[in-house]
Amino acid sequence: MTTSTFESFAEQCGIHTPARQAEVQRVLDLAQASGLEWIRLAWCDVHGSLRGKTWVTSELASAFKDGMGLVSTLLLKDTSDRTVYKVFEADVKSELPGFEGASNVMLLPDPSTFKILPWAEKTGWLLCQPWFPNGQAVAYDSRRILQSALAKLATHGWGMKCGLEVEFHIYKLKNLEHDHDADPAQAAWPGPAPQVSLIHPGYNLLNELWFDRAEPALRIVKQTAQDLGLPLLSLEIELGPSQVEAVFKATDAMTAADNMVLFRSAVKQALRRAGYHATFMCRPPFDNIMSSGWHLHQSLYDLSAGHNLFARTSPQDIQEAQTLQSNNARHTLSNMGAHYLAGLLAHGQGITSLCTTTVNGFGRFKPNALAPQAILWGRDNRGAMLRVVGGAGDAATRIENRLGEPAANPYLYMAAQILAGLDGIENSLSAPEATETPYAEGGLRLPSTLGEALTHLSTNTVLNAGLGRDFVRYYQRIKQSEQTRFNAAEDPVEFQRREYFSRI
Repeated sequence: MTTSTFESFAEQCGIHTPARQAEVQRVLDLAQASGLEWIRLAWCDVHGSLRGKTWVTSELASAFKDGMGLVSTLLLKDTSDRTVYKVFEADVKSELPGFEGASNVMLLPDPSTFKILPWAEKTGWLLCQPWFPNGQAVAYDSRRILQSALAKLATHGWGMKCGLEVEFHIYKLKNLEHDHDADPAQAAWPGPAPQVSLIHPGYNLLNELWFDRAEPALRIVKQTAQDLGLPLLSLEIELGPSQVEAVFKATDAMTAADNMVLFRSAVKQALRRAGYHATFMCRPPFDNIMSSGWHLHQSLYDLSAGHNLFARTSPQDIQEAQTLQSNNARHTLSNMGAHYLAGLLAHGQGITSLCTTTVNGFGRFKPNALAPQAILWGRDNRGAMLRVVGGAGDAATRIENRLGEPAANPYLYMAAQILAGLDGIENSLSAPEATETPYAEGGLRLPSTLGEALTHLSTNTVLNAGLGRDFVRYYQRIKQSEQTRFNAAEDPVEFQRREYFSRI
């Protein structure tokens, strides 16, 4: 019989450090002082949704030390919650080692993510990451994918900052207690979507009267975000019926990604308790809606000095910019920023399935819709895929990628930017001239379906190297299941209503 030399599972995983222990003790003390009864131990799946278990607070120390078991098939689900891999057949052991027999993975909480939930009585929350029982990291974990990409940046002494602009829809539930999705006679896999009405009629962008109509729901969103410590900047009325937008201040990339998964889950829960239904589905299943996007503002910064590496702020930089045409990327961006921009363009087709991640999201890529249609960049141009914001002398100069949908997994979305942008920097790629007519003929088109986007990802050597070939195969298989079932659906609208509207 073999005796383990480790005192805890956290030690076996190599994360039992003095710094983590100090953070763990801080959380344990705060949970006790706050009188918490429950702690939700959550994990972000490949689709960007939170899953997990709720532990009694008295057992939290054990979770930090020895982890919490979780059925490994949760990593293998498509958006309908069907397990894509056949885990009870012999070949899964060679295809996906560690997942055979629906065995356990272990979740270890990250103490730095601790929150007290404002809408749930005496309830705390922690974000976790999965490990195999032998202490090996689960490479398919999307948060670990972003950690790996950020580590690549850190070898150069660089970090990434991200600001979030998230469009989504809020509806009023017609029947909070006894809606269709609560009727046992209508239970299905997935179940029916709730019946809803609008909180504002739309087609009156930023209208104050519409804001006042939506204010009760938006007040819940604001209070929830602020109580969680999220860096909310504004809430706005978007163009579509019942469509709104939340804008967040820039933070480091990992914080921004963690904030995004928490924000989506938190506002859905808090609003549901008040009789509302929030959805981050790109195109809700109604006529006369407007698509929602997730615009990711990004820049690299110097880890030691903290300054923006995309900005031209020195007198020499400003003087050089004045000699260049405004359609030249280096007129606005530093040389590094211009190379990064070129990398995003070069890998635009490859990164699409990591930014727009559902079948539904591809309906957004239409002309004159303030959404991209082709792989182009522009100076302050909201029709281009990449919008460069700022100018010489502006320390906040950045690149806004308008490719993403609000349902995207933020860890994969941001990792895709880093890997594509780094390739542009390392190979000194040059961007073409800026476009002024992003919907005109010309320019490489974005993939038109999720399946097509997955094919581009699978053949992109830079992304395969950066993400890992095994992860790309895994991701392609999980998401292709979604596309295949959609293609076979008798009623494509009802498929999206159940698959996305009721869940995302």
